[in-house]
Amino acid sequence: MKRGRGRVNYSRYGYFFVAPFFIAYFVFSLYPLLTTFYYSATRYFKIGVGEYLGPDFYLKDGSTVKSADFFANFGNIDLFHNFKDIFDPASANSQAVLGSFRNTTIMWLINFFPQMLLALLLAAWFTNARLRVRGQGAYKFFIYLPNIITAASIAMLFKTLFGHSGPVNLIREWWNNVQFDAGWITKAEYDAFEKINFIREGWPSRLIIAFINFWMWYGHTMIVLIAGILGISPSLYEAAQIDGANNTQIFYKITLPLLKPMLTYTLITSLIGGLQMFDIPKLISMRAEAGLEAFNMNQTVVYLISERVSTIMPDYGMASAIAILLFAVTAVFGAMIFFMMRDKDEIEQRKKEKAAIKAYKKSLRGGVN
Repeated sequence: MKRGRGRVNYSRYGYFFVAPFFIAYFVFSLYPLLTTFYYSATRYFKIGVGEYLGPDFYLKDGSTVKSADFFANFGNIDLFHNFKDIFDPASANSQAVLGSFRNTTIMWLINFFPQMLLALLLAAWFTNARLRVRGQGAYKFFIYLPNIITAASIAMLFKTLFGHSGPVNLIREWWNNVQFDAGWITKAEYDAFEKINFIREGWPSRLIIAFINFWMWYGHTMIVLIAGILGISPSLYEAAQIDGANNTQIFYKITLPLLKPMLTYTLITSLIGGLQMFDIPKLISMRAEAGLEAFNMNQTVVYLISERVSTIMPDYGMASAIAILLFAVTAVFGAMIFFMMRDKDEIEQRKKEKAAIKAYKKSLRGGVN
């Protein structure tokens, strides 16, 4: 718009600067999201190069109709056919999906609790004014370093370490020889020694994956918690020290309560990242290399989705349904965490403020009448 003669408002050009973001969001985020919801209600397979079966909608009797006939059969459409298949105990899809959720949850829990504990202890250690740790920059650099190394590099490192001819087995073999030479084991026990390919074993490979995720992310969690602790007013710590509080009391009475918002953020982001775990399990437990046992125990939800769309006959409908289920589970557990970690005192204060405002408005209305 023009304001006066010869004066131009250039604010409209701002839309040109923000337009690329909205275009990219629509193309790479919003459109795929809406398409995923659409495909989750359909039968959609790729049956050949450039040849597809579907997307067709399921009817309540199990048959299908073309997408063009959706409105003509609207009352008989079964939009949740794929989801019913997932929760049908007799279905192969049900066993695969529920098993992948179980694997994902177990591996996330194994690495999350040690990760949070160590990150919290390190954050408290580095921010403690009494300790004044020297060389903090170097410590933080080496602790954070695994997070900036690519997942493929770390996976190859651990596959080499724990492989059949890797350093771990060489150390085991050396220790077996030492025990035999020292007379600590018999000849039969010595001969019974076998190298183990830990990558092909179920629980060992699962623990390796959990440790890799712990090792890669505890440094990132530590940095986030340090930022949260540094945001706490130093006057609170000074007052506590003057009152004679020790480090343990300061940590539990001041640091932890005031760090709750940052802990909530860390827990939510870790939950989202944990449920979307893919790269490390994929690289460690590839079906052709790891064997069936390790593959079945380490197949995560996103790994399963990848398998569904990368087979000879990709099932886009079921893969989309699994993705929607993952989204729903993440949203539900995220909401539960927010609810459990909410500040109850702040909620009570807000209720009192609302009640006071309501009473004040009521008194004003009574005065007018």
